[in-house]
Amino acid sequence: MIKISGLCKYYKEVKAIDRLDLTVKPGEIFGLLGPNGAGKTTTIRILTTLARPTAGNAYINGKEVSRKKAEVKKEIGVVSQTENLDVEMTARENMELHGRLFKIPTRERRLQIKELLEFVGLTERADTVVGRFSGGMKRRLMIARALMHKPRILFLDEPTVGLDPQVRRKIWDLIRRLNGQGITVLLTTHYIEEAELLCHRVGIMNKGKLIALGTPEDLKKKVGKVVVEVPNHNETEYHVFEEREEALQFAAAMMHDVVIRESNLEDVFVELTGYKVGD
Repeated sequence: MIKISGLCKYYKEVKAIDRLDLTVKPGEIFGLLGPNGAGKTTTIRILTTLARPTAGNAYINGKEVSRKKAEVKKEIGVVSQTENLDVEMTARENMELHGRLFKIPTRERRLQIKELLEFVGLTERADTVVGRFSGGMKRRLMIARALMHKPRILFLDEPTVGLDPQVRRKIWDLIRRLNGQGITVLLTTHYIEEAELLCHRVGIMNKGKLIALGTPEDLKKKVGKVVVEVPNHNETEYHVFEEREEALQFAAAMMHDVVIRESNLEDVFVELTGYKVGD
């Protein structure tokens, strides 16, 4: 559904993307992780026709993005990191405008608006001015709007940033339901738990390069199964081991109380990039 080959994007001396190769399968939820400045958002901007690559190619469902922008836009739905709703219009009016821009016939457009507002749980707020919506409601409306023209791929750039944990989980449920209907999803996130719970596969980027690719379970196995956290003054040291017995032997020799736990994607991220997520 998405194919990237030798993709590069330079801003003067800065290599935002450096020879990126990546494939996303139909029906997959794919997560793109990386520290700030790793090239995640630039990659999405190219895939969604908002930026031109310096070199290389990107394809959406077999269509080359730079050459067939109009056709690609029919295939994709985009929910950006920043809110871009018209806050002086109602939810229904925001949806109506999007439908008209995509030249969806009136009858089909109104049916789509009704069904999608119901799908994201905003039927009762359809005629409320968006400026009065909470952050979570705005995010759900942005997802509904992105689905108006029935895209095959949904791009979500930090879809739950700034939302409280309860609202975040509602968005996760919404993403799973969309994927269950056959929509391919590519998302970027700084929430490791989000990537572990949602994504079939994850790619980790650093300095414009793809440095790891696989299922969350496969990536965790690469760094070790068990982590021992050791307090060291105001910081915590992390020691990763292949087997629990090794971790227990190491912990027994410590003079401090330690925490022994299973490894997670955060450990993979730190091990590979040297950063914590969000740095």
